[in-house]
Amino acid sequence: MTDHELIWRIAGGSGDGIASTSQNFAKALMRSGLHVFTHRHYPSRIRGGHTYTEIRAAADPVKSRGDGYNFLLALGDSFARNPQQEAYYGNEEIKPLSENLDELREGGVIVYDSGLLDASEIEDFEARVEENNWHVFDPDLRSLAREHGREVMRNTAGVGVTCAIAGIDLEWIEDLMTDAMPEKILEPNIEILHEAYEMVQEEYDVEAPDVAVPEGEHDEEQVLLSGSDSIAYGALDEGCRFIAGYPMTPWTEVFTIMSQNLPEVGGISEQVEDEIAAAALAIGASHAGVKAMSGSSGGGFALMSEPLGLAEMTETPVVLIEAMRAGPSTGMPTKPEQGDLEHVLYTSQGDSNRVVFAPGTVDEAYDQARKAFQIAYEYQIPAIVLYDQKLGGELTNVPASHYDREPNPSLGSTLTEAELEDAEHEGGKFARFQYDPDNDEGVSPRSIPGQKGGRFLATGNEHMPEGHISEDPDNRVYQMNRRMRKLEAIREELDSQEKSHQTQYGPEDAEYGIMTFGSNQGTVEEAVDRLNEAGHSVKALGVSDLMPYPENEVSEFLESVDKCLVVEMNASAQFRGLTQKELGQYGEKLSSLLKYNGNPFEPAEIVEGFEVNIVEGGDLPHTRTKFVPAAGD
Repeated sequence: MTDHELIWRIAGGSGDGIASTSQNFAKALMRSGLHVFTHRHYPSRIRGGHTYTEIRAAADPVKSRGDGYNFLLALGDSFARNPQQEAYYGNEEIKPLSENLDELREGGVIVYDSGLLDASEIEDFEARVEENNWHVFDPDLRSLAREHGREVMRNTAGVGVTCAIAGIDLEWIEDLMTDAMPEKILEPNIEILHEAYEMVQEEYDVEAPDVAVPEGEHDEEQVLLSGSDSIAYGALDEGCRFIAGYPMTPWTEVFTIMSQNLPEVGGISEQVEDEIAAAALAIGASHAGVKAMSGSSGGGFALMSEPLGLAEMTETPVVLIEAMRAGPSTGMPTKPEQGDLEHVLYTSQGDSNRVVFAPGTVDEAYDQARKAFQIAYEYQIPAIVLYDQKLGGELTNVPASHYDREPNPSLGSTLTEAELEDAEHEGGKFARFQYDPDNDEGVSPRSIPGQKGGRFLATGNEHMPEGHISEDPDNRVYQMNRRMRKLEAIREELDSQEKSHQTQYGPEDAEYGIMTFGSNQGTVEEAVDRLNEAGHSVKALGVSDLMPYPENEVSEFLESVDKCLVVEMNASAQFRGLTQKELGQYGEKLSSLLKYNGNPFEPAEIVEGFEVNIVEGGDLPHTRTKFVPAAGD
């Protein structure tokens, strides 16, 4: 076992407090000076069903989940549907132990609650323990918790056992518990934490496992956030004051965070009957003069297609959030996948006229959420932030200073009543959709309902400058060209900004490239480090701007490499397809490494995919990923 990092997996059933316990433990490790990164796996059930969270902690920054893990705390599933092995879903009670053994590293630690789990029910458990040199601890955490009055405290006992084995100072845990717990439950939890810690030291040989949690120190204050946190905080800081939505995993987290915080800044949150109403309300709120957003996942976002088209035609700014999950249809609701890219780019009728950003990291999620509002309200266009359950749910530490920026309440390209007096009017109505061939941006300034001199018609039909329906061929071409010209202007603005949304990583003169979009970015970067350490010459490009596509930056990257591996979590290589659509001349350089089994990439899978297929040529030795060769191969 390595001592430069701890990768701790806590496993139990949904409803057993796995998420909250892991979040608090991760925060305690961060406060101790370590860098942390979490990965969460959970079923689409309210209670019961195997769930786990991994925490990777190291002295140096970590960008991804690790390759497997080295410490398992298996609490068992106290909400299991049926303990009988003959049941359709098997013995669910023991799955937090039995289903987590394959990825446990050699020399790793297993702690399981013998008050709920019986390891003898796993047929080859003892043989696997011996073969892999695992160190097993079997305290009765359930009985210990019951002695203190609440069975849920076996989670705290498990943390105490972990600290005793891994040599973690209880001070950090106590401080965190003091901040997070109400006084009436704080004292018994601290008692059971210490009792479990001392029990392990007295009853087990804790010197045997080769576990040494590293020591670290942060240069500045850190905060522990998810991509969902960052998207919500970016929206709030950019002046969003209205959100409408309907709960749907995994978008619900952004909706919940916004709903909790909007009242504090004078905003409004509305949970409505369906996603059509949610998007329509957000568009109506924006039309009325407030920065607004909505969002959903999968089939919920599909229902937003018609309102999305309405926003494009009426040129009403709005920000929509799309949290991808495995499909089609209901698919695997709680598992990460990147299969909605084409859906988000092209859904709704007619030619798409929208902006799509796919942030790759937690800090980028904040930046690009703010940029989505800026672009939407300046260019009067829908902007979509596209992410997945991986980015939305994973927690990592980010410098607090990253979020220390001025708010922006501006509504963008709107006119004052004084400016409306001098604006163009026809038939007593404001020429809201005026066509000016000299306007390179294609933006026609808008008025807000209630402004004197700002009256116009807003319709989903094609229309004349003042909004009346028109099917005149010349007017259609004028209006369509003006709307589409916005994308060219937006691309020019994005290309000219000081910091690009595309993240290049690795040596500039590298021979090979790896491209990805969205949440795989950190995993790809760690793989690039390993590949270069192994003697290969590799660099990476994480792409966030999906519409309008960053042709110049991607062209420059692809021109500089001999071959490029495109990494994405879907079965149909949608990002590679988008790249070939925009830059077909590089099709013969692009190969795909795909994963779509409900789990995100591990760095080793990308390393292996590159070495086997780009350097050596051949088939992957396992079936968790899929390689699709270049068009010319």
